[in-house]
Amino acid sequence: MLEALLWGAIASSSLVLGAWLATLRRWSDAVVGMVLAFGAGALIAGVSFELAEAGVTEGGPVAVGVGLAAGALAYFFADRAVEQRSGRGGGGASGVPLAVGALLDGVPEQAVLGIGLATGDGVSLALLVAVFVSNLPESVGSSADMLGDGRSRRFVLLLWIGVAAVCTLAAVAGRAIAEVASPTLTGVVDGFAAGALLVMLVDAMISEARAKGGQVAGLATVVGFAAAAALSLLA
Repeated sequence: MLEALLWGAIASSSLVLGAWLATLRRWSDAVVGMVLAFGAGALIAGVSFELAEAGVTEGGPVAVGVGLAAGALAYFFADRAVEQRSGRGGGGASGVPLAVGALLDGVPEQAVLGIGLATGDGVSLALLVAVFVSNLPESVGSSADMLGDGRSRRFVLLLWIGVAAVCTLAAVAGRAIAEVASPTLTGVVDGFAAGALLVMLVDAMISEARAKGGQVAGLATVVGFAAAAALSLLA
């Protein structure tokens, strides 16, 4: 359990680090856009190599498909609830939706890390690094948006500390339930994370990266994808 707690804390620590960096100074829209674009590319690689592909191998396409639908719907309705509560309409700021997305995809991602430890496969270094690297720009971009919308530094830091704590506990929970986790359930968990990520990427992260980073956001996305994909393939 302590091992799962340690790796879970390492993976989620970049969420708090990103929020802290965002509070140190005001980052330009161009920088935030590039950071978001790089993170989006890394997340796309994570979905492809560490979640969807691994989920199909472990639990089969049906399990991953069920998880994809559940994760996509969970993020969609959670985002709509946040939108209604905050009064955000249309494009709006992407800060809070990105935080919601980080929670919805972070929990199953961390659970997968914990399950891997329990089954003797060890922690996936590629997934660990991809989660850490992609969490950082996601947190920086989200925090910068929330600060720009008038949220206090205290609110932003506490929000991300809370998200990181929940994600860390998810790794411990994954380790605990691994005794009864079937390959099918693992495939569903992988699919859930992938579905939530994909909806969040299109609804918030990629659109915000393009709006703030301009035309070069696409290039930064490719760099992020290549970096994360290389880690997956090397592992």
